[in-house]
Amino acid sequence: MHFLLTTLKVVYVLSTPRPPEDDENETLETSRRRIKWDNDDYICRGHILNGMCDSLFDVYQNVEYAKTLWESLESKYMTEDASSKKFLISNFNSYKMVDSRPIMEQFHEIQRLYDQLLIHNMHVNETFGVGSIIDKLPPSWKEVKNSLKRKKEDLSMEQLGRRLQIEEGIKLREGDNGKKSDLPISSINIMEEGQSSGTKKYKKRPGKFTKGSKFQKKPKDKKVGSCWECGGPHFKKDCPKVKKKKAQLNGHPNGGQDNQG
Repeated sequence: MHFLLTTLKVVYVLSTPRPPEDDENETLETSRRRIKWDNDDYICRGHILNGMCDSLFDVYQNVEYAKTLWESLESKYMTEDASSKKFLISNFNSYKMVDSRPIMEQFHEIQRLYDQLLIHNMHVNETFGVGSIIDKLPPSWKEVKNSLKRKKEDLSMEQLGRRLQIEEGIKLREGDNGKKSDLPISSINIMEEGQSSGTKKYKKRPGKFTKGSKFQKKPKDKKVGSCWECGGPHFKKDCPKVKKKKAQLNGHPNGGQDNQG
C-alpha cells in the first residue's frame, strides 16, 4: 500500500500536516497548497479504505484524515506483528523432533518456522538455524547428531535436508532388514482328512523348500497274494499242486521227474 501511495505521489500527506487556514493573511500560494493537500489526502484515504475488508471498512470509514487513519492502523497491527514475531520465536525454540514420526516430515515443519522468521525480517543466521535443528533431532539419531556437529564446514539448510533424507533412507532399510516376519516362509495347501471332495477345506502347513529339494516316494511293501489253488503264500504259477497236475497230464506221474531203477 505504501508503494502505491508513493507512486501516486500522495504519500506525503501521511507525514505532513494539513496547511492551516488564515483568512486574514492567507496568500494565493498557501490556499493552493491547502487545496492540493486536501485533494491528495482524499485520494490517499480512499485507497487505504479500499484495501480493507468490509469489517475493517465499517470501523475506519469515518476517520477524517489519511494520516490519522494510517497511524491508527500502524499502532494496532505493528503491535500485533511484534507479538506474532515473539510467537514464532517461541515455536521455533520449543520445537522438538520425535522418533514416532518421519524425520523429513518434521524437518519440513521446522523449516517453515525458520522461513517465517525470515519473512518477518528477523535476520536469523543460517548457521545458527542449522545448528538449532540438529540439536532438535530425536534420541535415536544421536550418532547422526554427533557426526553433524563434528563437521568442520558449515552446512546450509538445503544440505542439512539432503543429509537427513539420506540418513532416514538408511535407517528405514536397516529396520526392514532387521524385522522378522510372522508369516511362514512358504506353505503348501493340504486337505483336511474327513472332508468330502465337494467341500474341500484347505489349511496352511509351514514348510521351507529349496530349489534343489526332491520329493521321494516311500517304498511300498510288496505284498504276496494267496494262491487260488491251495491258498498258500505264492502265486498260482508257482504252486506245486498246479505243476504236479500239469506233469500228470503230460505223462509224468512224478511231477516231471523220470523214475530210475
